[in-house]
This record gives sequence, structure tokens and C-alpha cells, in this order.
Amino acid sequence: MKAVRYHSYGDSDVLVYEDAERPVAGAGQVVVKVAGAAFNPVDVAIRAGFLQQDFPVTFPHIPGYDVAGVISEVGEGVSGWSTGAPVVAFLPMTAPGATAEYVAVPAEALAAAPRTVELADAAALPSAGLTAWQALFEHAGVKPGHSVLINGAGGAVGGYAVQLAKQAGAIVTATASGRSIDRIRSYRADRIVDYTATPLLQAVAGQRFDVVLNLVRTSPEETAQLAGLVADGGSFVSTTTPGPEDAGRGVRTVRMFARSDASQLAGLVARVDAGELRIEVAGRRPLTDLAAVHDEAVSGHLAGKTILIP
Repeated sequence: MKAVRYHSYGDSDVLVYEDAERPVAGAGQVVVKVAGAAFNPVDVAIRAGFLQQDFPVTFPHIPGYDVAGVISEVGEGVSGWSTGAPVVAFLPMTAPGATAEYVAVPAEALAAAPRTVELADAAALPSAGLTAWQALFEHAGVKPGHSVLINGAGGAVGGYAVQLAKQAGAIVTATASGRSIDRIRSYRADRIVDYTATPLLQAVAGQRFDVVLNLVRTSPEETAQLAGLVADGGSFVSTTTPGPEDAGRGVRTVRMFARSDASQLAGLVARVDAGELRIEVAGRRPLTDLAAVHDEAVSGHLAGKTILIP
């Protein structure tokens, strides 16, 4: 099969489109014929070697931990799944990934793919949707009536977070740049702060929130300022820069890493099919463009979620 993989850490030029051995379904696994693999910014950091302690990979490594496709082989001990079934999954981040024609997937990570979107586009859901869900409900405990600030709502996780928080009955303030405002408004955010026009702290002066969800890499000073926007007894959850260990006032700070959860993913799929959760895809690119996608992400020229098509 064809795959994009790298044989050492380095710049984007280590990504090579080449022949690779087609995976075989081991016990507890299925093989999925890939329809689409989603690019995630963390892929860049893993490829560059910045996260070797957290996510060590074995070379040659095939990146891409979000996949949508069709089961082509079922391994020993797998029940409930059969060949031909369209599926989505959040793969183990250090395992051989989805930027290939085929990928082996633990059966426990699978959920049936949504029926109401193109199969390839469904790859935009697993890790981003699960990050938003777990941040809001497992770590922050969002309840109806809570005021929630989502810093970085223009990204994939942020978009899902706005939608899910609103469905939970929260009052949502979202930060985004001008290019994302119309989309965030369509998610029914109660207030949108264009941070390119007005600094966030100025825009929300005097206001505090039950939950602050930070999805943007911030300096320690900026992170402390964001944590300072949390109401007494509230929660500061970050997917990037850790919050202060002792924020005071009973504020709980959490730095989270999403985990694969097939049951939660199936719930998100059900919301998609019910028209309650929108999957947004900014672009579809051939697998051979993966190095260029990495470069565009680093330069800040990659807008929205990109799906790689084998």
C-alpha cells in the first residue's frame, strides 16, 4: 500500500510518500480502508520530536490519529463488527496512523460513522469532538446556566465546544478571529470576541466565568490572566499551557489530554446524524500534500480542518 511516513524526527521534508507493508488485523483489531485522515496540529510537534517523552514513536512512523473508512478485515476475537462497515476512530497516538491506504485499528476504539456526512469528512470528528466533550463535561462539569469562556473557538475543538456547551444550556462567550466569526455565530454563541480587534481582557473587563476553556498556546502570564477570569469555585481547563497550580479562590485548574472513548464518540456521531452537531471541513487534500499541510500549519496559513485523502 501507499503511505506517508517518516524515518526520523525532523522538518516536514522527513515526510515521505512511499510503499509500506499493508497491515494485518491482529487479535482485537480490524483493518480499515482509509477514506480520510484528519490533520491535527499535534502531528507537527510529534514529527519534529518535541513530544518524544509524551508520545514516543517507532520508525518508520505513519502519522495521523483520526480516521474514517470502511472495515476490510476483522481480527480474531472481534465481535460486533464486520467487513464493509463504515467507521470512525481516534487511534492510539503512537501507533501506526491513518495517512495511508489502510490502517489497523483496535476494535475497542471504533464507532459507526455518521450517515449524514461524507465518510472522509467524518475523520474530522473523533479527537477534536472527544476533546471538547471531555473538557466541558468530565473536567469542567458544565451545567445549564453556567457561563463558559472558550478561548480559541475558531479551531476544530473550539467549534465543537461552542456547539456542545450551548446544547448543555450554558451561556457561551467565544474568542475567534474575523474569518471564523460567522461560523461561530451560526453555532449560537452568546457573545463573540474578535481578539484581533479587541484584547480579550479588555472585552470582558469585570466579568468572570464559571468555566474557562483555553485551546490556545499562551504564555505563563497570559495563562494566569485567563485563570483570573474564572469565578470563585470555577474551573480552568487547558489543552495547551498548564494553568497555575494554585489559582486561589477555589478555582480548579486542569491540563487535559483527550483519550479515545468509543461510547462517547458514538454519542457524538448520534448528535451529528440528528443535526445537532456540525462537522466543518475547510479543505480536502491528497495524501501527497501532507508535508505542505504541515508547513502551512506552522506558518499559520492553514485555516480550519484539513482532511487527507488516500
